[in-house]
Amino acid sequence: MKFKVVNTGSLENPYAAEMLAKIGADYAQQPCWAGEQVVEIARDADGIITTPFDAQFTREVMDGLDRCRVISNMGVGYDKVDVKAATDRGICVAYVSDYCMEEVAEHAMALILACARQTAAINSIMKEKKLTKLQPPWVEKPIFKLRGQTLGIVGFGRIGRTLVRKAQGFGLKVIAYDPYIPPTSVMGYDVELVRSLRQLLKRSDFVSLHVPLTEETTRMFSTKRFKTMKPTAYLINTARGGVVDQEALQEALSGGYITGAALDVMEPDLFLDSPLLKLDNLIYTGHSAFYSETSGPELRRRVVQEVIRVLQGKWPQNLANPGVKRKFKARFKSRQ
Repeated sequence: MKFKVVNTGSLENPYAAEMLAKIGADYAQQPCWAGEQVVEIARDADGIITTPFDAQFTREVMDGLDRCRVISNMGVGYDKVDVKAATDRGICVAYVSDYCMEEVAEHAMALILACARQTAAINSIMKEKKLTKLQPPWVEKPIFKLRGQTLGIVGFGRIGRTLVRKAQGFGLKVIAYDPYIPPTSVMGYDVELVRSLRQLLKRSDFVSLHVPLTEETTRMFSTKRFKTMKPTAYLINTARGGVVDQEALQEALSGGYITGAALDVMEPDLFLDSPLLKLDNLIYTGHSAFYSETSGPELRRRVVQEVIRVLQGKWPQNLANPGVKRKFKARFKSRQ
Protein backbone atom coordinates (compact mmCIF):
# COMPACT_ATOMS: atom_id res chain seq x y z
CA MET A 1 0.00 0.00 0.00
CA LYS A 2 1.32 3.43 -0.96
CA PHE A 3 1.19 6.04 1.80
CA LYS A 4 -0.38 9.46 1.35
CA VAL A 5 0.70 12.51 3.34
CA VAL A 6 -1.19 15.81 3.26
CA ASN A 7 0.01 19.19 4.49
CA THR A 8 -3.12 21.04 5.63
CA GLY A 9 -1.09 24.05 6.76
CA SER A 10 -0.50 27.35 5.00
CA LEU A 11 3.30 27.26 5.31
CA GLU A 12 5.20 25.85 2.35
CA ASN A 13 7.50 22.91 2.97
CA PRO A 14 10.04 22.64 0.13
CA TYR A 15 11.61 19.48 1.59
CA ALA A 16 8.51 17.34 2.11
CA ALA A 17 7.91 15.94 -1.38
CA GLU A 18 11.51 14.77 -1.87
CA MET A 19 11.82 13.32 1.64
CA LEU A 20 8.53 11.42 1.39
CA ALA A 21 9.25 10.20 -2.14
CA LYS A 22 12.23 8.31 -0.74
CA ILE A 23 9.84 6.05 1.20
CA GLY A 24 7.38 5.85 -1.67
CA ALA A 25 4.79 8.20 -0.20
CA ASP A 26 2.70 10.72 -2.14
CA TYR A 27 2.63 14.29 -0.87
CA ALA A 28 0.21 17.15 -1.39
CA GLN A 29 -0.40 20.51 0.27
CA GLN A 30 -3.82 22.08 0.62
CA PRO A 31 -4.22 24.82 3.24
CA CYS A 32 -7.33 24.23 5.36
CA TRP A 33 -8.94 26.89 7.53
CA ALA A 34 -11.85 24.81 8.79
CA GLY A 35 -12.28 21.26 10.06
CA GLU A 36 -14.63 20.35 7.23
CA GLN A 37 -11.88 21.13 4.74
CA VAL A 38 -9.44 18.88 6.60
CA VAL A 39 -11.80 15.93 6.40
CA GLU A 40 -12.51 16.57 2.72
CA ILE A 41 -8.84 16.85 1.79
CA ALA A 42 -7.22 14.35 4.16
CA ARG A 43 -9.85 11.68 4.77
CA ASP A 44 -7.63 9.01 3.17
CA ALA A 45 -4.28 10.42 4.33
CA ASP A 46 -1.93 8.26 6.38
CA GLY A 47 -0.09 11.26 7.75
CA ILE A 48 -0.95 14.92 8.16
CA ILE A 49 1.33 17.93 8.59
CA THR A 50 -0.21 21.02 10.15
CA THR A 51 0.75 24.37 11.66
CA PRO A 52 -0.41 26.40 14.68
CA PHE A 53 -2.08 28.92 12.36
CA ASP A 54 -4.64 26.84 10.50
CA ALA A 55 -7.63 24.53 11.06
CA GLN A 56 -8.30 22.94 14.44
CA PHE A 57 -8.18 19.16 14.78
CA THR A 58 -11.24 18.50 16.90
CA ARG A 59 -12.72 15.13 17.81
CA GLU A 60 -15.21 15.50 14.95
CA VAL A 61 -12.39 16.14 12.49
CA MET A 62 -10.40 13.13 13.62
CA ASP A 63 -13.47 10.89 13.48
CA GLY A 64 -13.50 11.68 9.76
CA LEU A 65 -9.87 10.68 9.14
CA ASP A 66 -10.14 7.07 8.05
CA ARG A 67 -6.45 6.19 7.72
CA CYS A 68 -4.55 8.82 9.70
CA ARG A 69 -1.68 7.43 11.77
CA VAL A 70 0.07 10.67 12.71
CA ILE A 71 -0.58 14.40 12.91
CA SER A 72 2.76 16.22 12.89
CA ASN A 73 2.76 19.79 14.13
CA MET A 74 5.10 22.37 12.63
CA GLY A 75 6.14 23.90 15.94
CA VAL A 76 6.80 23.36 19.64
CA GLY A 77 3.09 23.51 20.51
CA TYR A 78 0.03 21.55 19.50
CA ASP A 79 -2.71 23.84 20.80
CA LYS A 80 -5.03 23.19 17.87
CA VAL A 81 -5.07 19.41 18.24
CA ASP A 82 -7.42 17.67 20.66
CA VAL A 83 -4.78 15.29 21.99
CA LYS A 84 -7.22 13.16 23.97
CA ALA A 85 -9.40 12.67 20.91
CA ALA A 86 -6.35 11.71 18.87
CA THR A 87 -5.37 9.18 21.53
CA ASP A 88 -8.86 7.69 21.51
CA ARG A 89 -8.63 7.32 17.73
CA GLY A 90 -5.16 5.77 17.83
CA ILE A 91 -3.52 8.77 16.13
CA CYS A 92 -0.01 9.86 17.13
CA VAL A 93 0.45 13.57 17.75
CA ALA A 94 4.01 14.64 17.00
CA TYR A 95 5.70 18.00 17.45
CA VAL A 96 9.18 19.53 17.40
CA SER A 97 9.74 20.07 21.09
CA ASP A 98 13.19 21.65 20.98
CA TYR A 99 12.65 23.78 17.90
CA CYS A 100 14.04 27.36 18.14
CA MET A 101 14.94 27.06 21.83
CA GLU A 102 18.01 29.24 21.48
CA GLU A 103 16.23 31.76 19.27
CA VAL A 104 13.29 32.26 21.65
CA ALA A 105 15.52 32.40 24.73
CA GLU A 106 17.75 34.96 23.01
CA HIS A 107 14.66 36.98 22.04
CA ALA A 108 13.36 36.90 25.61
CA MET A 109 16.72 38.14 26.83
CA ALA A 110 16.70 40.87 24.19
CA LEU A 111 13.28 42.02 25.39
CA ILE A 112 14.47 42.03 29.00
CA LEU A 113 17.39 44.20 27.98
CA ALA A 114 15.14 46.48 25.92
CA CYS A 115 12.92 47.03 28.95
CA ALA A 116 15.78 47.47 31.37
CA ARG A 117 17.66 49.94 29.19
CA GLN A 118 14.52 51.46 27.59
CA THR A 119 16.16 51.23 24.19
CA ALA A 120 12.88 51.26 22.23
CA ALA A 121 11.60 54.33 24.08
CA ILE A 122 14.89 56.20 23.70
CA ASN A 123 15.07 55.30 20.01
CA SER A 124 11.56 56.72 19.42
CA ILE A 125 12.30 59.92 21.32
CA MET A 126 15.58 60.48 19.52
CA LYS A 127 13.99 59.98 16.11
CA GLU A 128 10.72 61.81 16.69
CA LYS A 129 12.31 64.85 18.30
CA LYS A 130 15.37 64.65 16.05
CA LEU A 131 17.60 65.52 18.96
CA THR A 132 21.04 66.72 17.99
CA LYS A 133 22.37 67.32 21.48
CA LEU A 134 22.72 64.49 23.97
CA GLN A 135 21.28 65.90 27.14
CA PRO A 136 19.74 63.40 29.59
CA PRO A 137 17.22 62.42 30.67
CA TRP A 138 15.54 61.27 27.47
CA VAL A 139 12.95 59.14 29.28
CA GLU A 140 10.77 59.80 32.28
CA LYS A 141 11.24 56.56 34.21
CA PRO A 142 14.56 55.65 35.87
CA ILE A 143 16.91 53.03 34.48
CA PHE A 144 18.52 50.51 36.83
CA LYS A 145 21.38 48.14 36.20
CA LEU A 146 20.38 44.50 35.68
CA ARG A 147 22.90 42.98 38.05
CA GLY A 148 21.22 42.06 41.31
CA GLN A 149 17.66 42.23 39.99
CA THR A 150 15.39 39.18 39.94
CA LEU A 151 14.07 37.37 36.89
CA GLY A 152 11.05 35.14 37.50
CA ILE A 153 10.59 32.39 34.91
CA VAL A 154 7.08 30.94 34.67
CA GLY A 155 7.39 27.48 33.13
CA PHE A 156 10.75 25.78 33.54
CA GLY A 157 10.80 23.77 30.33
CA ARG A 158 13.42 23.72 27.59
CA ILE A 159 13.21 27.40 26.65
CA GLY A 160 12.96 28.58 30.24
CA ARG A 161 16.07 26.60 31.10
CA THR A 162 17.91 27.90 28.05
CA LEU A 163 17.16 31.46 29.18
CA VAL A 164 18.70 30.88 32.62
CA ARG A 165 22.35 30.93 31.57
CA LYS A 166 21.84 33.99 29.38
CA ALA A 167 20.15 35.90 32.21
CA GLN A 168 22.73 34.87 34.78
CA GLY A 169 25.44 36.17 32.45
CA PHE A 170 24.00 39.65 33.04
CA GLY A 171 23.98 39.17 36.80
CA LEU A 172 20.27 38.50 37.21
CA LYS A 173 19.10 36.31 40.07
CA VAL A 174 16.73 33.69 38.66
CA ILE A 175 13.72 32.14 40.37
CA ALA A 176 11.21 29.84 38.70
CA TYR A 177 7.68 28.55 39.11
CA ASP A 178 6.49 25.32 37.51
CA PRO A 179 4.08 23.07 39.43
CA TYR A 180 4.73 20.15 37.07
CA ILE A 181 8.42 19.59 37.72
CA PRO A 182 10.18 18.09 40.76
CA PRO A 183 12.61 20.22 42.81
CA THR A 184 15.50 18.19 41.38
CA SER A 185 14.80 19.71 37.94
CA VAL A 186 16.58 22.93 38.90
CA MET A 187 19.70 21.20 40.18
CA GLY A 188 22.78 22.54 38.43
CA TYR A 189 21.05 25.74 37.31
CA ASP A 190 21.54 27.88 40.43
CA VAL A 191 17.81 28.64 40.30
CA GLU A 192 15.36 28.81 43.20
CA LEU A 193 12.11 26.95 42.54
CA VAL A 194 9.37 28.87 44.36
CA ARG A 195 6.21 27.24 45.67
CA SER A 196 3.60 29.55 44.20
CA LEU A 197 3.09 31.90 41.28
CA ARG A 198 2.08 34.61 43.72
CA GLN A 199 5.45 34.35 45.46
CA LEU A 200 7.27 34.63 42.13
CA LEU A 201 5.25 37.69 41.07
CA LYS A 202 5.83 39.50 44.34
CA ARG A 203 9.61 39.03 44.15
CA SER A 204 10.39 39.46 40.44
CA ASP A 205 11.58 42.56 38.64
CA PHE A 206 11.07 40.80 35.31
CA VAL A 207 8.56 38.01 34.72
CA SER A 208 9.19 35.89 31.61
CA LEU A 209 6.51 33.47 30.40
CA HIS A 210 7.42 30.06 28.97
CA VAL A 211 4.27 27.96 29.35
CA PRO A 212 2.11 26.17 26.76
CA LEU A 213 -1.43 27.36 26.09
CA THR A 214 -3.81 25.04 27.94
CA GLU A 215 -7.14 25.42 29.70
CA GLU A 216 -5.20 26.07 32.89
CA THR A 217 -2.89 28.72 31.44
CA THR A 218 -5.39 30.57 29.23
CA ARG A 219 -5.49 34.19 30.46
CA MET A 220 -3.66 33.18 33.61
CA PHE A 221 -2.21 36.69 33.68
CA SER A 222 -5.28 38.65 34.76
CA THR A 223 -5.78 41.91 36.63
CA LYS A 224 -5.31 40.01 39.89
CA ARG A 225 -1.90 38.74 38.76
CA PHE A 226 -0.75 42.17 37.58
CA LYS A 227 -1.74 43.76 40.89
CA THR A 228 0.41 41.15 42.63
CA MET A 229 3.51 42.18 40.67
CA LYS A 230 5.84 44.98 41.69
CA PRO A 231 4.80 48.36 40.24
CA THR A 232 8.35 48.59 38.86
CA ALA A 233 8.18 45.16 37.19
CA TYR A 234 8.08 44.19 33.52
CA LEU A 235 6.20 41.32 31.84
CA ILE A 236 7.93 39.43 29.02
CA ASN A 237 5.88 37.03 26.88
CA THR A 238 7.46 34.89 24.16
CA ALA A 239 5.16 31.92 24.84
CA ARG A 240 1.53 32.14 23.67
CA GLY A 241 -0.63 35.24 23.36
CA GLY A 242 -3.58 33.60 25.08
CA VAL A 243 -1.67 33.25 28.34
CA VAL A 244 -2.17 36.98 28.91
CA ASP A 245 -5.55 38.72 29.21
CA GLN A 246 -4.97 41.64 26.85
CA GLU A 247 -7.61 43.89 28.43
CA ALA A 248 -6.14 43.26 31.86
CA LEU A 249 -2.65 44.03 30.53
CA GLN A 250 -3.86 47.29 29.02
CA GLU A 251 -5.38 48.22 32.38
CA ALA A 252 -2.16 47.25 34.18
CA LEU A 253 0.04 49.31 31.87
CA SER A 254 -2.28 52.31 31.84
CA GLY A 255 -2.97 52.15 35.56
CA GLY A 256 0.61 51.70 36.68
CA TYR A 257 0.18 48.23 38.18
CA ILE A 258 3.43 47.37 36.36
CA THR A 259 5.97 49.57 34.59
CA GLY A 260 5.96 47.91 31.19
CA ALA A 261 5.64 44.82 29.04
CA ALA A 262 7.39 43.30 26.04
CA LEU A 263 5.38 40.85 23.95
CA ASP A 264 6.34 38.71 21.02
CA VAL A 265 2.84 37.20 20.89
CA MET A 266 -0.66 38.55 21.33
CA GLU A 267 -4.16 37.08 21.26
CA PRO A 268 -4.77 36.54 18.45
CA ASP A 269 -1.32 36.88 16.92
CA LEU A 270 -0.81 39.86 14.63
CA PHE A 271 -3.90 41.63 15.99
CA LEU A 272 -2.62 45.00 14.81
CA ASP A 273 -5.71 46.95 15.84
CA SER A 274 -5.14 46.25 19.53
CA PRO A 275 -5.20 49.40 21.68
CA LEU A 276 -2.19 47.92 23.49
CA LEU A 277 -0.02 48.94 20.55
CA LYS A 278 -0.74 52.61 21.25
CA LEU A 279 0.87 52.42 24.69
CA ASP A 280 4.38 53.82 25.06
CA ASN A 281 5.29 51.29 27.76
CA LEU A 282 4.64 48.26 25.54
CA ILE A 283 7.07 46.64 23.10
CA TYR A 284 5.62 44.26 20.49
CA THR A 285 7.79 42.23 18.10
CA GLY A 286 5.09 40.50 16.03
CA HIS A 287 5.76 36.81 16.71
CA SER A 288 9.32 36.88 15.41
CA ALA A 289 11.14 35.19 18.31
CA PHE A 290 11.21 31.83 16.57
CA TYR A 291 13.07 33.06 13.51
CA SER A 292 16.65 32.58 12.41
CA GLU A 293 18.16 31.65 9.06
CA THR A 294 18.60 28.06 10.29
CA SER A 295 15.47 27.52 12.39
CA GLY A 296 12.98 27.50 9.50
CA PRO A 297 14.63 24.79 7.36
CA GLU A 298 15.29 22.69 10.47
CA LEU A 299 11.64 22.84 11.49
CA ARG A 300 10.35 21.90 8.05
CA ARG A 301 12.63 18.88 7.78
CA ARG A 302 11.96 17.61 11.27
CA VAL A 303 8.18 17.81 11.01
CA VAL A 304 8.40 15.54 7.96
CA GLN A 305 10.87 13.20 9.67
CA GLU A 306 8.32 12.56 12.42
CA VAL A 307 5.75 11.46 9.82
CA ILE A 308 8.31 9.22 8.15
CA ARG A 309 9.19 7.58 11.44
CA VAL A 310 5.57 6.55 12.03
CA LEU A 311 5.04 5.34 8.47
CA GLN A 312 8.21 3.23 8.79
CA GLY A 313 6.98 1.55 11.94
CA LYS A 314 8.68 3.70 14.57
CA TRP A 315 7.39 6.10 17.21
CA PRO A 316 7.90 9.86 16.84
CA GLN A 317 10.88 11.26 18.70
CA ASN A 318 8.54 13.85 20.21
CA LEU A 319 5.21 12.16 20.95
CA ALA A 320 2.64 14.37 22.67
CA ASN A 321 0.38 11.43 23.56
CA PRO A 322 2.48 8.41 24.63
CA GLY A 323 -0.72 6.77 25.87
CA VAL A 324 -1.77 6.27 22.24
CA LYS A 325 0.49 3.28 21.66
CA ARG A 326 -1.94 0.53 22.66
CA LYS A 327 -4.80 1.84 20.51
CA PHE A 328 -2.44 2.60 17.63
CA LYS A 329 -1.18 -0.99 17.60
CA ALA A 330 -4.70 -2.37 17.75
CA ARG A 331 -6.03 -0.10 15.00
CA PHE A 332 -3.19 -0.57 12.54
CA LYS A 333 -2.21 -4.13 13.55
CA SER A 334 1.26 -2.74 14.18
CA ARG A 335 4.23 -4.24 16.02
CA GLN A 336 5.80 -0.84 16.76
